Amino acid sequence: MVLVLGLGLCGLAAAAVGVAHQLLPRQFTPAQQRQIMAWEMTRRWRALSAGQIFPAAVAYKVSAQAVNSTQGLTLEAHRLAISPDTGCASGVSAAAATVLAAAHCSALLRATYLDSSGSMVATVGVAVLPDTQAAFAVAHALTAHGQDLALAVRALPVAGTVASRFGAGQRQLSDVVSAGPYVIMSAAGFTDGRPHVRLASDYYYDQEMTSLVDDLASAANTLLGTTPAIPKCPGSPGC
Repeated sequence: MVLVLGLGLCGLAAAAVGVAHQLLPRQFTPAQQRQIMAWEMTRRWRALSAGQIFPAAVAYKVSAQAVNSTQGLTLEAHRLAISPDTGCASGVSAAAATVLAAAHCSALLRATYLDSSGSMVATVGVAVLPDTQAAFAVAHALTAHGQDLALAVRALPVAGTVASRFGAGQRQLSDVVSAGPYVIMSAAGFTDGRPHVRLASDYYYDQEMTSLVDDLASAANTLLGTTPAIPKCPGSPGC
């Protein structure tokens, strides 16, 4: 009887552990957490509005050295337009389109900004790739091995504004970076329609235009490329 009672108590304890385990909140495995985080990042461009991805104004900074001062200068670029076309091939150069197609680009978003003085204009593009690895590979392909692919994004002129003459020949410099499953491409030039010139001959123009391109890309990176918080299951059974 003692033996039977002992076995019964063991069974009861095991059953209690099983019930307690069922009542405890479910825990995501590390693999599930990574999948959820990746899903959150890849859906951001759909979850956010175009105005959120490309805000009406973006601050950018010019170094103290560029303005010959003890302090840097903070300026603001204002959005002129957002392209309604989201095709991957139509918003980039032919060479870049080939790279994006091979990586299964699903969409390309573009917007054009004007600097504080009205003399500089920039187009920033966001290409949507399947995952972080694909985006990194595309960014590397567009900038590596000395290939002339860095001028990837096509200029987006805006009719009826000072940016109406901003075209392919007016792009002075560009930038390409990856941010999670996105590739951010930007290019800048002057609003007066001048063709490509050596910016290095004018230190201030070189520094301000570089800051404009970099900070527009950085703003998009912060919004789209920031790693989400590690997901935790809600505190209820069978969540």
